[in-house]
Order: sequence, then C-alpha cells, then structure tokens
Amino acid sequence: MSTKVFNLPDLGEGLTESEISSWRVAEGDVVEVNQVLADVETAKAVVELSSPYAGTIRSLHAAEGETVDVGAPVITFDLGGTDDDGSDEEDGGRVPTLVGYGSAPDKGRPARRARRGTSGPTSAAAATAQTEPPAADAAQALRPADEAGRSGERPRSTPPVRLFAKQNGVDLEQVSGSGAGGVITRADVEAVLADGTATPAQGPRAAGSDSTGQSTATRTLGGRPRTETVPVKGVRKATAQAMVSSAFTAPHVTEFLQVDVTETMELLAELKASRDYRDVKLTPMTLAAKACLVAMERTPDVNARWDEQAGAIVQQNFVNLGFAAATPRGLMVPNVKDAQAMSLTELADAIRELTGRAREGGLSPAELSGGTFTLTNVGVFGIDAGTPIINPGEGAILAIGQVRRMPWEYRGEIALREVMTLSLSFDHRFVDGEQGSRFLADVGAILRRPGLTLTMV
Repeated sequence: MSTKVFNLPDLGEGLTESEISSWRVAEGDVVEVNQVLADVETAKAVVELSSPYAGTIRSLHAAEGETVDVGAPVITFDLGGTDDDGSDEEDGGRVPTLVGYGSAPDKGRPARRARRGTSGPTSAAAATAQTEPPAADAAQALRPADEAGRSGERPRSTPPVRLFAKQNGVDLEQVSGSGAGGVITRADVEAVLADGTATPAQGPRAAGSDSTGQSTATRTLGGRPRTETVPVKGVRKATAQAMVSSAFTAPHVTEFLQVDVTETMELLAELKASRDYRDVKLTPMTLAAKACLVAMERTPDVNARWDEQAGAIVQQNFVNLGFAAATPRGLMVPNVKDAQAMSLTELADAIRELTGRAREGGLSPAELSGGTFTLTNVGVFGIDAGTPIINPGEGAILAIGQVRRMPWEYRGEIALREVMTLSLSFDHRFVDGEQGSRFLADVGAILRRPGLTLTMV
C-alpha cells in the first residue's frame, strides 16, 4: 500500500504561508480527486484546497487555525482507500494526530513536532515517515485528560483551543476532554467557563476595590480577560505589512476639500425613486466613484504607478477601482476591473457584489490584486476626514467623509446645506501638487454640481 504526502502549494501571488481555516475531511475519510479538503486562508482570500489524489486520508498534519508554510506537509494519503496496517477505521480505532510546527535545524522548514518521550524528526520529509503513533504513545493518547495531567504531560488539545483556554484563564489540566482519545475541544473549555468551575491558569491577581466595595480586579471592558493576545495573521498581517511598506516607501501628500454636495444628494434621492434605478444599490460612494472616473479623464496621473526597478512611471489607461471593505477578517480592498468602461448601474452592481463576497470570505486573490486607484468611505463611521495610506502599487487614494447638514454660504446667504469632506493622498514621486489638486478639485466640482459632468466627458 503506497502513501502520498500532499504539501501545501503556492496558492498564488508568491504567498509563503496559509492558515487552515477549516477542514472539510477527517482522518479515515475516503476522498476523490478534486474533492475539497479544506478552506485555507491566505493573506488575500479564503480559497478551497482540493485533493490531488483519490484515496484514504491517513493523517492531517495541521489543526484548524494553524498557519502552515508553503511546501510543508498538510495531508498524507493512503492510495487505494484502505490501511495497510490492518487497523479498523470504521470502529473509531484511528486516533487524530495533533501536530504542530517548528523550524527544522537543517532546512529551516516546518517539521512535525515530536511526541513527548520520543525522538522527533528533524525535517519536513522525515516528519511524514512516521504516520502512526507507537503503541505506547497511542495508549497514552487514549487516556482521559485528567490522567494525562497527573502524569505530567500536557493535556491533548489543538493550538487554537490552548490559546482560547489561556485567554480565558482556564487550566487545561483540570478539563476533561470529550474528543476522540480524550482530546480537549473548545466546547469542553466553554462548558467549564459556563458552569463557573474554571481554575485560573495563573496566580491570583492583586485585587483592590472602589468606593462601592466592588473588586476592581473583576471589572474589565466587556467582561473579557484583563489582557488578551491576538495573533496577527491572514488579512490583518498582510494589511499591516502593506501599510508599513507604503507609508515608508511612498512620500505621501494629503489634501482636503470641503464640498457642498446638496445637489448630489438630491440627485441620489431622485435616482432611487426612479423606475430605472429602483433595484440598484446607489450610495454617496457610488456617485463619488463615478466622479473619480470622470475626473481621471482630465488627470490620469493619479492612476499611474511607480516602477522602482525600471525607474519609470507607468501610465495606466484603465482603472481597476479599489474600495475598502470592512469584513470580519479585517480590511479588504477588492477592485472593480475596467471600471472606466462601466455605466453607473454596472458600477453599483459590481461594488455591491464584491462587497458581499468580501464579507463572506469568497473573494479570489485576483479580485484583491491589480488595483490602480482606491476609494475609502470613512463617512459610514461618522468620520469627516482622515489621511488615508496609499495601497501599495497605486498612485492615490481618496477618502470620502460623512455628509453633514451644516451652515454654508449659498448664493450670498447662509443656508443649511449637505457638506462632505474629501481627503486625497497621493504619491509625490510622480503626482505633483498641481496634478493632485486639479483632480481633487474636479471631483469636488462634479459632486457640487453633478450636471457639470456633461462638460467633462
């Protein structure tokens, strides 16, 4: 019976690692070629990992929530669908293999962590040679969690469960595991927290009291632990790296412009009430996006990019319009390809569709790459203005603030008008102040008097 080891492939764009978001299979499952094995979160999107083989899942080399380097083993297959060691998979005889990763001294690649009391492999290749635990280790793995605690070994659980227990002050030595082989699950930890029997994993805190006599040590924000460590990975890690790179590479200049957008808001209301746009999701950002596309016809420099290697400016005569979308995974910036060729309805539909899939984690890496200009709407959070950081590889980003009803000079008198603040950041290496100012002024003019668009196209 032959075995095949499936190493994590490069899922696109030269990414070096991915996180196992969720497994779709378990050890002992029989799978077909191209069957989805897992949902894998990269720095850009959640993608499905498909099987290159038909056979039986012999072992999974990473737990859900674990980050795996590209090229490291993720699954070992038995080809043919049966074990060659005579074990009975249908009666639950197979015990989950809980593994971790560490740096191998010879190649620097992740290797499977050795079980306690055994010699661990020193490379990723050696890690896959031993796919079943020795009999002694298997017997130890089947002991209840409390027996493992008394023997001095760490209770069996996955890295995310250990982190969850640590964050909530639960000592895993005191938790009984309900998983296969006595493995402690997240539900086991939650059950301990629910019945109030959690034993602190750390020593007692020094507690004081306020004027009412209530302990200050037990009063925290949102009832959460006093401190929490949140791993930075996936989208948040990529965003942090990109923003640092952009902020310290591209010389940013930010300009602001307050605009009376009363006529634009009136136009928006009219469009929503019309039959042609009744089913179209139109927002102030949609109209601002269209204004940007029109203004780029006169100032295409803000849509260019800087080629560091060639020492040249690359003029892009198409617009892949990016827009910032807040999602549970962090800030994502999908982009509408060839937005310059779209009607207002097409643009609105594209933004709505991409926003929905971004929140569901269903975007492809291609939809998150190749942007040329970005629009971000800070107004939805009740914010007027900011200094947005340019997306790496782009020349400018425009932030639109909330629409405020405020006193404003109108036709020689003071009147209550709808006012918005625009904030444009641009790369001063190739966008001069004159170009950035002209573009911002044109966007403002269109939003001030939408009818002016007819004079610009």
